[in-house]
Amino acid sequence: MKPEHVAGDLAAVLWTEEQIVARLRELAAQIEADYRDEDGTDLDLLLVGVLGGAAMMTADLARALNRHVEISWMGLSSYRAGPGTVGTSGMVRLRKDLDVDIAGRNVLVVDGVIDTGLTASWLLSNLRSRGPASVRFCALFRKPTIAELPEEVRYIGFDAPDGILVGYGLDYGGRYRNLRCAALLAPHVYGGQRASLDGRPAQPVA
Repeated sequence: MKPEHVAGDLAAVLWTEEQIVARLRELAAQIEADYRDEDGTDLDLLLVGVLGGAAMMTADLARALNRHVEISWMGLSSYRAGPGTVGTSGMVRLRKDLDVDIAGRNVLVVDGVIDTGLTASWLLSNLRSRGPASVRFCALFRKPTIAELPEEVRYIGFDAPDGILVGYGLDYGGRYRNLRCAALLAPHVYGGQRASLDGRPAQPVA
């Protein structure tokens, strides 16, 4: 879906599809260099995509990598304190676990957006407990609400402004994931409150 099809719902288009894909190629080049042995041999690498906001990003990042890579998926939910509220309760729920054993492997978590850092910290802690050789984190967007990033966060695509991001896999109320850009949702769509119509978080807080 192109942004002109939902222009009335968007406050601003932040990055076009072309800009996002170009940035992912840059990140892929960094990742290739970092996961290469001294003799030039590619190290084992498992991408763990966080559903559903990072599904498109994970696929495009994997295709930008000029090396073998495996992909697995995790699904998480991070809950806000209540309907219409901005903060989080600090509770993360695992909705889908990995289908592979990561013991002794190099794991790169791929997420769409780091907002408060709650989900990222929980996820990194959970994966470290499984005995991987290494765990690092890649996010396409970083919000200004996070004060300090965990040291495992090595790859960031863009610094995004505050507000509800939609498009390129990120949704609001299940919509806008197929928007072929990254945009800020207009306040009139969500009534100025960061909650969906049914009171649950429309977009997981990362």
